[in-house]
Amino acid sequence: MPANALVPPGSETAARALSLSPGVLSQGHVFVTGMTGSDPSGAMPADPETQFRNAFDKIAAVLAEAGLGMGDIVEMTSYHIDIRKHFDLFAAVRRDYVQPPFPAWTAVEAGGLRREGALVEIRVIAAMRDKTTC
Repeated sequence: MPANALVPPGSETAARALSLSPGVLSQGHVFVTGMTGSDPSGAMPADPETQFRNAFDKIAAVLAEAGLGMGDIVEMTSYHIDIRKHFDLFAAVRRDYVQPPFPAWTAVEAGGLRREGALVEIRVIAAMRDKTTC
């Protein structure tokens, strides 16, 4: 079965410019590209909480293209600038989005991210549910 690109409305320009798919559906899994907290216009908010929520909202939009939700995430990796300064806030925001069974999670301090001013980049893998066993 070939892989299918998942491109939510509003992300087409960035996907073309960067030659990437915001998400890829392959072999029963959705692989979501690392998302930063830029807003729909592409601007990077100064407020950390807004950035974190924007990143999770973009992930949710990609998953929705495959008919999935945040509860379908099985693995998450987050890359942070100044992780100790923002970790408690990030963890609190994350709790608003993740659902049981909670995904495996790795949080990594990064020396830099592609987007100027970005405090976090989050990538996830979600699994399609087997409707016969759920």
